[in-house]
Order: sequence, then C-alpha cells, then structure tokens
Amino acid sequence: MSAVNTQEMMRILDSIARDRNIERATLVSDLEQAMVSAARRHFNTLDAEEFACKVDPISGSITLTRHGQPLEMEPKEFGRIAAQTFKQVMIQRFRDDERASILGDFSKRVGEIVTGTAQRYEGGMLVVQVDRAESVMPRSEQIPGEQFPPGTRVRCLILDVRDLGNQVKIVISRANPDFIKRLFEVEVPEVAERIIEIKAMAREAGYRTKIAVSSVDSKVDAVGACVGVRGSRIKNIVDELNGEKIDIVRWNESSQILIQNALKPAEVSEISLCFELGRATVVVRDDQLSLAIGKRGQNVRLAARLTGWDIDILTPEEFNKGLEIMSETLLAIAGVAEDLVDRLAAAGMVSVFDIEEVGADVLVNEFAVDPPVSKVIIEVCAAKAKIVAEQQQREKEEAEKRRQEDEAAARRLLEGGAPPEAASPAEGETTDGEARAREILGQ
Repeated sequence: MSAVNTQEMMRILDSIARDRNIERATLVSDLEQAMVSAARRHFNTLDAEEFACKVDPISGSITLTRHGQPLEMEPKEFGRIAAQTFKQVMIQRFRDDERASILGDFSKRVGEIVTGTAQRYEGGMLVVQVDRAESVMPRSEQIPGEQFPPGTRVRCLILDVRDLGNQVKIVISRANPDFIKRLFEVEVPEVAERIIEIKAMAREAGYRTKIAVSSVDSKVDAVGACVGVRGSRIKNIVDELNGEKIDIVRWNESSQILIQNALKPAEVSEISLCFELGRATVVVRDDQLSLAIGKRGQNVRLAARLTGWDIDILTPEEFNKGLEIMSETLLAIAGVAEDLVDRLAAAGMVSVFDIEEVGADVLVNEFAVDPPVSKVIIEVCAAKAKIVAEQQQREKEEAEKRRQEDEAAARRLLEGGAPPEAASPAEGETTDGEARAREILGQ
C-alpha cells in the first residue's frame, strides 16, 4: 500500500496525540481498526475475522491481510463508500479516545482549583473552558450576584466529573466550602504544609464564611497566620470572593469555648449545653443580642453549623424567665424535689420546652425519676409549653405592631414636618421628634 504518504500520516497522528492528549499507540490502533472497517465495507462482508491490519508505528507502513494473506490493493481502489466508512470510524474513535482522556485527566483533579475562561450562559448555567474541555457551573454552585462576561477569567473548584456515555460532564463550583479551603492552601503556606489545620467550616456563599483553625505547632498562631501581616493573606481571598466576609475563629476541643469563639464578634455571658438535645443555650447581654444573631440570623446560623450544636440566643431576662417557669411548673408536681430541678438545669434543660422534648425515657434513665412521675412531668411541661408558646406569639405580634406604628409615625414626622402648634426650630437645629424618627428608621 505504497500510495499512502505514511510519513505525513504519522506526523498527523503525532499532532493529534499532542493536541488532544491521546496516546499515540491508541491512535495507531484506531487507524488499523478503520482500515479493517473500510475493507469489510468494500467487500461487503460480515466476518469480523476476515480482515486484519497492521501499521508500523515507526515507518507508518500499512499491511492489510485477508484470511492471513496480504491484500494487494491501493486505498484509492476501495471506493467512495468505503472511504466514507474509514472517515466515520476514525472520527468516532478519536472522539471516544479524547473523551476517555478527558475523563481520566479530570477525574484525578477533582477538588483542585483551576482557572478557566468564561464562554457563555445557558439557562443560568455558566459554561467555562478549562484547558481543553468545557465545564459547567450550575446556578447552585455560583456565588449570588456574580457575572462573568465571555472571555473573562474564572477561578473555580473542580467539583465532580461524570461519564455520561457520549460526553464527559465536568462540574465546577465557586460556592462550595472546599473552594475557600483550597484558596487558603494557596495563600497560606502553613495550611498547605498541614502546620495549620482547618477543623471546621460553614459558608453562605457570597455573604459570610466562618472557618475554625488550629495549629499543630505551638509557635505558630493559627489565626494570625491565616490573616497575614496587616491582613494581606485574607485580603487576597476576600478579593477573589468579591468581598465575602470571612470570620477566622480559633478551634477548641471544648464545645463551650468553641461556641463562644464562633459567635464572635459578640460577647457571650453564659453557655448551657444540653447533650441530650444537642442544643446550646447562649446568654448574651441585651446590647450584644443583635450582634450575636447577626443580619437575618446569619451569625448564629453559621456558628451552629460550624460547631455542630443547635444554638439558642437568649438575653439574661429571657433565660431567667424560662428557668423560673420551668422551676415553678416542676415543683408543683408531686414527687418532684428541688434537687431534680437543679440537676435538669445543670444538664442544659432550661425551659419547659426542653423537658417536653427530651421525653420520659431520659428522665427515667439519666435522672432516676420514677416512670409514673416522669410521665406526669412530660404531660405537665407539654401543656405549659403550649401556653408559653401562645403567650410568646402574642407578645411577638404586639411588638411587631408597635414597631410598624413607630415607623409610620416616624415617616409622617419626616415627610410632614412638625405639628402646626409646635414651635419651629431654629435653622440647623433638630427637634426631638425628628431625632426619634430618624433613630427608628435607622437614619
């Protein structure tokens, strides 16, 4: 088969192997299979063993045999239909090889940070070119509010690689918590070297992240190393995340200390842990309440996820009121002594809601309460909890109503000015009513 320019053919195979990251031997095998398919098509045979082809990987010479005997035919003699068959087989085999190569390559890179180029949006899903493959970032894996025009650089995490049969689906993410973990490994050498360990993380992408760190070397300050000199390290990460707030807290094996650290910048007065319910009741001063809860409950929500505890934030007044109602309710039950109330409170059960939730079995097994008495305790606390819940709901509705009335009054004052009978303030002065109105509206 001397009419074939074997050297040119092998150069083309070498080029494809480099560009598509496919083994050269695999392409030679594809070529042999395509030649066999073309011969079978030309002679219109179904016998898969009738033809065989061998391509020399060095010289590129092709030997085609039929029933083991050399077939003296030039490729141009096969005809147009056989040539079309050869072309289709080669294209399909190349696609399969490339898909297998991409699958093998990217499967090893799951969890890595890569940089790609934004291509387009498809129904809210961002398509990004990463190396030689297209990857997709579903809306759920995007940071809310971020937009990437075509051609812009996208730094992301390879989240998943799936073989869908006819294609490889590469899923990337910027919203996954591991993305931040990998950014810390890039920016903080101590994290990459495992001197500093990221023990826990909680994230609401685009808004706020809490990360708990500890150091295996007592000479290395985990929090300080992550922040960097004048915040240089953390600034690079925040800039990559377009301003997402990152709280770095010190890890501690003690749940109480960890919860206290996780709720920073709020100052905690007292923490009561209930292991039976996995709940931490945290007491903070009135002036620290909004700080502990955070905007739309974000601070306490992330702290709960970081620590693994269900966290309730209470003021001292609310905490003491709950204890008082629980104590009065339990002591009114025959067979309940004050020491039982004290032991329940010490175990983190600080309200009738907690007693109702733990159930009678815990009272019997953990606190040695007689079964009939424990049953009565649960029934009485459940009834009291219902009353307290209704009262709290009424108070909440009344407080909301007062807030709305105050806001409405404040708006009227700001829009309409002072009442006619009131004396006009001197230029540059502010009336008490206007000051109060602005305070209510947060202006």
